[in-house]
Amino acid sequence: MGRWPRRLLVVAVVAGAGVALRYTVFRPDPVPVTVFRVSRGTVEETVSNSKAGTVKARRRAKISPEIGGRVIYIGARSGARVKEGEVLLRINDADLKASVDLARQDFATARASSAQACLNAELAERDLKRNMELKDERIVSVELLDQLRTRRDAAAAGCQAARAAEERAQAAIDLAQANLKKAVLRTPFDGVVADLRTEVGEWASPSPPALPIPPVFDIIDPSSIYVSAPLDEVDAARVRTGLTARVTLDPYPGRSFGGKVTRVAPYVQDVEQQNRTLEVEVDFDDAAFARTLLPGTSADVEVILKSASDVPRIPSYALLEGNRVLVYDGGLLASREVVTGLHNWEYEEIRKGLTEGDRVVVSLDRAEVKAGARAVVKAEQSGAGAKNGSTR
Repeated sequence: MGRWPRRLLVVAVVAGAGVALRYTVFRPDPVPVTVFRVSRGTVEETVSNSKAGTVKARRRAKISPEIGGRVIYIGARSGARVKEGEVLLRINDADLKASVDLARQDFATARASSAQACLNAELAERDLKRNMELKDERIVSVELLDQLRTRRDAAAAGCQAARAAEERAQAAIDLAQANLKKAVLRTPFDGVVADLRTEVGEWASPSPPALPIPPVFDIIDPSSIYVSAPLDEVDAARVRTGLTARVTLDPYPGRSFGGKVTRVAPYVQDVEQQNRTLEVEVDFDDAAFARTLLPGTSADVEVILKSASDVPRIPSYALLEGNRVLVYDGGLLASREVVTGLHNWEYEEIRKGLTEGDRVVVSLDRAEVKAGARAVVKAEQSGAGAKNGSTR
């Protein structure tokens, strides 16, 4: 054998040994991966509020007495349950009661004057009638008859004026009694006293809408609790009344409560520039639970637009660009194209490309996790019992 063939043989042996070492001694360890086993479950397409919603009461009255005055009685305090028409507060009404008594006395006087004036009118009518019967006998003169007619007409007018004065006196009684009623503040509906801002002996004033005077009472109807939440304006065309919703509340972490969309605002709010929102209202399915909630509590709302149950699904973060996933298959990672359906932040519905039981790689944060790489399963996740996320 010549020199060059021997050299080529040595080089080939060395290269072969290097390749052998590379795939034996120096072969990289399998990449540890976390996989998700494709399973069946529910995937929902949802939208959620763009900023925190609020628990509110549809019937909530912030009320004050119609007139100002010193408080002499408080019928209910914060936290008390009250019935419609129940007395909440009384203002000192001594002067108003005196006005009612005075109006009644004026009415009595007007009634007596009316009775006297109308009796005079009746007497004048009878005198004229008697003298008219004597006219044909020429016992009474025409001038006397004219005087009697004038007296009769004047007496009739006096009677009408007296009756009008009597009616005016009755109206004065009604006015005085109406003013007296203003000294009493009553509950407008069955509810709970949320706040009280006065005390016996203090001065209470009306609270007109245009004046910064805090109301005396805050009454809430606990049977009218709902959630108001703002959605992004881009979802306006997809949200409608009657859709199912889920509500989460800060006081109840880890829990969600079912509800229904009962109102979608007919306009978009643009209070904050570049952040236009659409208000929706959600009523709780559990009315008894809703009555226990405190208005003002922050709440988050997910409106369910579409839902697919018992479908193959994978975590949304397992989906790669181009609708591809990495599948663990016999110790190797393989790229596979899939066709998806409904999706949200947590799950993707799989319509083609995967079957139930396939193990999809979800630990994609390392460069060595790629198609063709050797791998070993370090952990396995399951979708059983997991909740759905939001598309927004």
